[in-house]
Amino acid sequence: MSDDRPAWARRIAAERIARDWSQLDAVRALRAHAPTELPADDSMVRQWKRWESGAMPGDFYRPIIAATFGTVTHALFPAPSRRNGDTEILVASGMETLEIVSRLNRSDVDNSTLEALRITTDRLCSEYPYMPSEQLLVEGRQWLRRVVDLTSRNLTLAQHREVLALSGWLALLVGCVEYDSGDRHAAESTRRAALSLATEADHAEVAGWAHEMRAWFALTTGDYRGVIAAAQAGVERAPHHSVAVQLAAQEAKAWARLGDRRQVEVALDRGRRLLEGMSQPDNLDHHFVVDPSKFDFYAMDCYRLVGEDRLASTLANEVLRAGTDFDGTERSPMRNAEARVTLGVTAAREGDLEQALIHGERALQGERQSVPSLIMTSRELAAVIRQRYSTEPAAQDYLSHLQELGREKPGFLPS
Repeated sequence: MSDDRPAWARRIAAERIARDWSQLDAVRALRAHAPTELPADDSMVRQWKRWESGAMPGDFYRPIIAATFGTVTHALFPAPSRRNGDTEILVASGMETLEIVSRLNRSDVDNSTLEALRITTDRLCSEYPYMPSEQLLVEGRQWLRRVVDLTSRNLTLAQHREVLALSGWLALLVGCVEYDSGDRHAAESTRRAALSLATEADHAEVAGWAHEMRAWFALTTGDYRGVIAAAQAGVERAPHHSVAVQLAAQEAKAWARLGDRRQVEVALDRGRRLLEGMSQPDNLDHHFVVDPSKFDFYAMDCYRLVGEDRLASTLANEVLRAGTDFDGTERSPMRNAEARVTLGVTAAREGDLEQALIHGERALQGERQSVPSLIMTSRELAAVIRQRYSTEPAAQDYLSHLQELGREKPGFLPS
């Protein structure tokens, strides 16, 4: 196979090999997910070879191939690129930021101003993966104050609900960045405010994400039963929104840490089926959108924890590929950091301490970090290294580095 094959062709070959499947095995697995009878094995094996060589499968086969590998169609066969939020604001409303702020200072708010605010909120949520957390926190709080202030203006009932919903989205964003930065108490207060706004606006999706944040907080603090309870509460509020997919993923992560492999598979499959039935998001960068590649990221975490190292490392490499531009710019630095920790864990388990340390150190170097999530996964790598390589000088140096980070960021790692 040449290396210039499409990424999806390389991936289906890697996924097959990670499962120790021949191409005939893959075809037989494919049949289990097909809604109708497929052609004979010899014909399907020839078809499979064509797919792995780079011939694009048709619309009928793409979702079946995705289901065979436990993912969703648009994760294997992705589409759109990043939107330009600033350009969209200008096109949709004819307003730049200065004019939006100027209009907000007036007594009345018209629909074009609200549309500009919607797009501004969308832009901020889309900058979450890569904007420095300090900058995003300042901007997010500024816009949150501006939008909340609108509730005291002369608004129609529909406008009032819209303003409450926008305030809820901004509060969710601010709370996430606060938690990323290690400010748990502020993040929980902001999350509760978002849930209150969602309740007042009767906005199921914002409410669902507020429960998802609670699940995330519980996961990173080791309260795995709390994760499951929060996930179930969130699904009750927003069963038909994409947040239900992420809630299923958080539940799967909790079950993985509780050691229940069966429940991991049940939760992942529930999330996969939900996501497969949803339309492709317009904006894949929006933090509160579950894009198809996120599902690979969730599954990677679960497979690492249940000891499926080949599957975990295959997905980690896919996460890195999807999260990095052609010029090496990282579009998803936080996901990439956790993917590198996963590669570090699998390398350590395979006896390759050098590669484990390279991946582990690289994971800690990103400027945009989610401190609690990086804490959680780095603890797992540290545990494997302590268990298997505690007498190795290089391992001791790495663990000492983590302890230094622990002093810089209290609670970063256990002693």
